[in-house]
Amino acid sequence: MPPSCFGCLSQYTHHHLVVFLLTFFSYVLLHASRKTFSNVKVSISAQWTPSVQNDSAPAFSPNETWEDNHLFADEKQATLFLGALDSIFLFSYAVGLYLSGIIGDRVNLRYVLCFGLCGSAIVEFLFGTLTEWLHVYNVYLYCSLWVLNGLLQSAVWPCVVAVMGNWFGKTGRGFVFGLWSACASVGNILGAFLASSVLKYGYEYAFLVTSVVQFAGGVVVFFGLLTSPKEVGLHLELETGLSPVETDTDSHRPLMSDEEEDEQEVETYNQRCRADQQPEEPVDEPPHAIGFFQAFRLPGVLLYSLAYACLKLVNYSFFFWLPFYLSNNYGWKEAKADQLSVWYDVGGIVGGTLQGLISDFMGKRAPVLVFSLVMAMGSLVGYSRSPNDKVINAVILAITGFFIGGPSNMISSAISADLGRQDILRGSQEALATVTGIVDGTGSIGAAVGQYLVSLIESRLGWMSVFYFFIVMTGGSIVFIAPLLVRELRDMWRDRQALRHQL
Repeated sequence: MPPSCFGCLSQYTHHHLVVFLLTFFSYVLLHASRKTFSNVKVSISAQWTPSVQNDSAPAFSPNETWEDNHLFADEKQATLFLGALDSIFLFSYAVGLYLSGIIGDRVNLRYVLCFGLCGSAIVEFLFGTLTEWLHVYNVYLYCSLWVLNGLLQSAVWPCVVAVMGNWFGKTGRGFVFGLWSACASVGNILGAFLASSVLKYGYEYAFLVTSVVQFAGGVVVFFGLLTSPKEVGLHLELETGLSPVETDTDSHRPLMSDEEEDEQEVETYNQRCRADQQPEEPVDEPPHAIGFFQAFRLPGVLLYSLAYACLKLVNYSFFFWLPFYLSNNYGWKEAKADQLSVWYDVGGIVGGTLQGLISDFMGKRAPVLVFSLVMAMGSLVGYSRSPNDKVINAVILAITGFFIGGPSNMISSAISADLGRQDILRGSQEALATVTGIVDGTGSIGAAVGQYLVSLIESRLGWMSVFYFFIVMTGGSIVFIAPLLVRELRDMWRDRQALRHQL
């Protein structure tokens, strides 16, 4: 890695570590609770459909075999509703991202973040735990709670990206954000293990554990997070990291000496005279928040948003449906399927970190993304033909996560921070949360449409057609990134030519 990338690490303080960990684990806990729903879909589907009677069982009339909690006649109807819930969540999440990004640039990020974490934890407890304890099963109630959950969870991601963008400069951002963006995958792994560990007691306890932990995390964030270096007397430089707000070149000298006493008195008098002659200007005027449509017109925002819409559709389809697919397609137990699904997230963690590091080396993001997405199309073909072997399935799954989850993490974190800290925004720096909300919100719209399409395609055409759909969507991401790739390759060529002329 270039010296400039690692050189900035020496300027980081313990405040950076605290901010990194608090924002990291904030989203870990959020994704752990979000992952719970996908991990218990088989149990929920079984709870919502009537039990299958075998041939030796006595015949009962429909009124005797049907119960109020049986919302659907068969598993296909329950699967379609589960897909609809995913779409409902992601649509409300997308709408909330557009709004919360704007709010995050105008309200204290810590308040918005804590509100989203704690509020979402309460809603998930009501959705998955309290309704089961009270035996309240209602389609409209489930939909309403999941809409509210999507709105509340949307407040978290723009805020944590904005806080990280406030603390960490452009130098080494690909590596730092690539490592930090593993929070979603770590949350998926944590959620999978928490759900599988208590699933034998009932799916409601999986919701209970994750929601309680998430609520506690929101309280810790409220009392411990510093949203900006300015809160501790530092300011963020564009390239070199953090420096003190004011640099005193004579800080090594005594506060007052006999030789300097007269000069100090004269300087004090001159300052008073200047203050009387002209009004004092504010030393540190807070930056103005950028408008929503102005942020949408920033270079690269629209294309990356559309690319992320296609990519997040694929990434979240694995997130929502992978345990369900493993359990139904291979006949593996739900708890084992939950544990095996974490290999996709392991691949995403490694992919996001390494690809971010490589993009820092190159100084460009698009070439790394396009290469990874081309490889992702091949890995999807391979995984769709994976045999009924857990070891082979886990290996191919990790490779698929590397090439899909890695680019997804880069776009949602490092690239969003790049777009929100462009040079043209120096007069209005408060754009990071808004830009992040636009990119992630557009991605969530694509993911929302995709989840219903996945359930529809699976129920009518089967899982192989679902994987073909994923390949087409991955190709769509490449198409939208292509203009940015051409521009970055042209810039690299010009830089190389200029270097040759200098030599």
